[in-house]
Amino acid sequence: MGTPNREMTTLGVVTTTFDQVGTGSHDSEDLRGRVLDAARRARTAATTFGPLPQSRKDELLLTMADRLVAASPTLLAANAEDVELGTQAGLPAGIIDRLVLTDQRVRDIAEGLRTVAALPDPVGEVLRGRTLPNGLELRQVRVPLGVVGMVYEGRPNVTVDASGLALKSGNVVLLRGSSSAENSNRALVAVLRDVLEELDLPADAVQLLPCHDRATVRHLITARGLVDVVIPRGGAGLISAVVEQATVPTLETGVGNCHVYVDAAADVDQAIPIVLNSKARRPSVCNAAETLLVHQGIADRFLPAVAVALRQAGVTLHADESTRALVPDAVAATDEDWDTEYLSLDLAVRVVGSLDEAVRHVARHGTGHTEAIVTDDVRAARDFVTRVDAAAVVVNASTAFTDGGEYGMGAEIGISTQKLHARGPMGLPELTSTKWVVWGDGHTRPAS
Repeated sequence: MGTPNREMTTLGVVTTTFDQVGTGSHDSEDLRGRVLDAARRARTAATTFGPLPQSRKDELLLTMADRLVAASPTLLAANAEDVELGTQAGLPAGIIDRLVLTDQRVRDIAEGLRTVAALPDPVGEVLRGRTLPNGLELRQVRVPLGVVGMVYEGRPNVTVDASGLALKSGNVVLLRGSSSAENSNRALVAVLRDVLEELDLPADAVQLLPCHDRATVRHLITARGLVDVVIPRGGAGLISAVVEQATVPTLETGVGNCHVYVDAAADVDQAIPIVLNSKARRPSVCNAAETLLVHQGIADRFLPAVAVALRQAGVTLHADESTRALVPDAVAATDEDWDTEYLSLDLAVRVVGSLDEAVRHVARHGTGHTEAIVTDDVRAARDFVTRVDAAAVVVNASTAFTDGGEYGMGAEIGISTQKLHARGPMGLPELTSTKWVVWGDGHTRPAS
């Protein structure tokens, strides 16, 4: 295949799929063997982590947090190489923002580990239990999933977040990050593995897979029997390719085409900062608002004012005709704008005639991630919450709050927009399954 290319994206969305990978030297039995060998070593490590007591897991995460902060100069140097290479390769600003580590971001990552360490251990939690009339005792308890495969783009913080959540929930993790974060991920994983060895735990509980060949992903997501679950986290192309081609069970995280609907009964002074924070706080993340819907009854008062605030933040408005009549310098929106996850300082804006029209727009164009309403009308808020189908529905607050850290999870392994097993930010409980424990005393079942 020649020299591997760094993964390129458009507006943060991967446009290639894994079935287009050739059969050159990188896509070989050797690569498949390396991935499967890593999975086997992970499965061996999982036998240690499944029964590990909470005290040991907490000690592990707290030590990792301390070591990451201590290693900050090394981590930032490695990250600077990735940022420079990404900039030279022309990666979009939103992708670069996700990639960048700072001293504060390293400290935030470490603090996430400390928060996870302070959370209750889900393993062994009894969800249901009773004693049958015949004396048999039944308990449904949480157990680790086992070997978790993580496929993700950029965002080196995911390397640590996924590792910390997996280990605390008794799992082990195989990490396949993108080549754009190769140096950062390698440096982060080196710190984590050093701590595992220091505490006499198997270093193979955290492994970084090769990142320059997409075939690595294909081998990981088809390692049924060795990998228990795979979690894709990134753009629409990556997620759909994994979901469609995986033979390993998949926990699907979703694209964030999020909306803020400003109702006729909204408080304008409250709505403006909510919209601004939803869009401009950090536009490259999946909980950033991509579309603003405004009720026609408040549009003439609200739109000119919010446009000024958004313009000052550098946001470009892609607007329908009704909006452009009030905000003449807005760009004319196309049909494509309503379905676009910009991950940049761009915002689609539309005036709607009613809450019903807003709900219909969200149903047609939303991705089931986060939808918000701003209103002082309790009845309208309840109607919106009831009818909108999304992992998170927010009333009178920014979409930016859909985040594992903000939800008290310490970190998240992703935000699920599917409806089975897990939905919304996924933390420790979502990385467990259950088993039934049946306790008897010589019980036998009579013949039927």
